[in-house]
Amino acid sequence: MRRVFSSGSFLRFYVLLGLALLVMLAMVLAGCSFIEQVRREDYREQLAALPMSLMTRRLADTPVEQRGGLLDRFSERLDLQLTLLPIADADLGYFERSRLEQGKILVAEDPWRLQQRLPESNQLLQAWLADDWSEHQWHGSISLLGDWLAVTPLNERESLIEELRSGSWPLQLLATVPDRLTAEQQTLLVSGGIVTQLVSDKLSITLLYQLPGESAWLQAGPISRGDTLPLNLHLPLLVGLMIVLSLIIYLIMRSIEERMARLELAATRIASGRLETRVKVESGDFLGRLGMAFNGMANQVQSLLRGQQEMIRAVSHELRTPVARIRFAVQMVEDMTDQPAIRRQLQGIDADITELDELVDEILTYARLGGETINGAELETGLVECRAMAERVIDTLSPLHEGLTFTLLQGGEVELLAEPRYLQRALQNLVGNACRHATAQVVVRLWDEPRLVRIDVEDDGPGIPPEARADIFKPFARLDDSRARSSGGYGLGLSIVQKVMASHGGSVTVDNSPHLGGARFTLLIPRRDPPA
Repeated sequence: MRRVFSSGSFLRFYVLLGLALLVMLAMVLAGCSFIEQVRREDYREQLAALPMSLMTRRLADTPVEQRGGLLDRFSERLDLQLTLLPIADADLGYFERSRLEQGKILVAEDPWRLQQRLPESNQLLQAWLADDWSEHQWHGSISLLGDWLAVTPLNERESLIEELRSGSWPLQLLATVPDRLTAEQQTLLVSGGIVTQLVSDKLSITLLYQLPGESAWLQAGPISRGDTLPLNLHLPLLVGLMIVLSLIIYLIMRSIEERMARLELAATRIASGRLETRVKVESGDFLGRLGMAFNGMANQVQSLLRGQQEMIRAVSHELRTPVARIRFAVQMVEDMTDQPAIRRQLQGIDADITELDELVDEILTYARLGGETINGAELETGLVECRAMAERVIDTLSPLHEGLTFTLLQGGEVELLAEPRYLQRALQNLVGNACRHATAQVVVRLWDEPRLVRIDVEDDGPGIPPEARADIFKPFARLDDSRARSSGGYGLGLSIVQKVMASHGGSVTVDNSPHLGGARFTLLIPRRDPPA
């Protein structure tokens, strides 16, 4: 546990996650409060739906000169202050006018104020309630509706009930008196009163009213306020919470992932030879300490390799002086003797000195390439015509291998931005390697692709076994059958090719030649934009 909290990254992660949970809790409380407010507003609108719809419908069917008396009657029965005025004179906003145009009811609380437009009219009915909604408004609404149904023809009563916006008032006409009524309740119905039935377990209310002079009963209810949130409010709340929590966790993890991605990028660049790469250390937490350790490792590796490269260059340069003295001495001895046996031995020594001199050149080239790659120096690039370069390589090597047929397949000019000297050296090493192992043919192919240039060098020799292909690019590595003196090579040619390709951001691969049956080496050089 102590180790977990001593790691700044994980501690910050848990702290941020705890803050996210607190934010989620606050959102849940705010969401529940908002939903409860919506439920209250919806419930108030349902309560006011029946009396307001009833009054606006009756007023719309009443002549204008008789509406004042009808308003007084409604006001007395429902204990409401009623006003009828043009919509244009009302102080309403855009959304309130839109709701009224849709036939909806505007409900405001403290004090209660109800507004609804008369059907097919520009008149607005406004109602004020001094106290809270009570049994008086319920009973008044049912009695008004019952009196209206009593004067309505039987065949139009059902349609009238359907046209009224009942809201939370389920309405129906009963031909028989409901069961479970006490004698007092039946007497109250006959005398024109309203019976209120309460179901305690559901807290629902049912109102009964007998139409005057008829054996028909109007039932409103059961009326109840829902105890559970509706599904259309549950789902958006849950989905919103999930989205917000996922976003917060994503932002937390993204910060950690970005820092890990920088470490990964730095490791990849160092693996490609750019040992000057360092990681930016932003804090002293776990990832910061990891970055510091990574930078220390890169410094140590860079220092060791730089020392190795400097030693190789120094040794290679120092070898040139004794080699030159030995060559000079051999030439002097050769000029001082005429004996054929001695001259043959001296010629062999001279050949060995030439081979040693060439080996020193190879080592210097390899060290120079490695130093440029390690130090991150950019190569001096120029526009290279690859076909002309391949022709120069073939013209250079063909006189040394008169028994081989060199073929440069026909095609258009292929231009590439690269370091001309090193790229030609890489191609020359591959063609020279093919000459040492080919039986009769060496083929060079150029491929001009949108994002890179591909150069294939194929021969009809024995090829390279798959298990040995990964080792031939290592310094001084040669196959068993190429260790003979007659085959030549120092084991650095393919390593130099790989270094050249790495410095150009490309690669070199080897597989079987599909046309000649031997080995096929492929250079992949990416195209670069010319400098501004």
